[in-house]
Amino acid sequence: ILGVRDIHADHAASHIGKAQGIVTCLRATPYHCTKRKVFLPMDICMLHGVSQEDFIRGKQEKNVRDVIYDIASQAHIHLEHVR
Repeated sequence: ILGVRDIHADHAASHIGKAQGIVTCLRATPYHCTKRKVFLPMDICMLHGVSQEDFIRGKQEKNVRDVIYDIASQAHIHLEHVR
């Protein structure tokens, strides 16, 4: 971005961008649910037995929280790669 030509900086920036994208998606989930849209990975939702309708209805059961935790954990893994 500032003329830096370093493969390690590029790698770190890539992981930071992925983490930021995941967090942005999570933060926007309540808003999108008001529009009846869910942009979370369905494979993780199905793993925990959660449907899109569970998010749209605003359920806060353990399995819904587990989906959010698993997705947030992916962002955390990307940050750990940066460090």
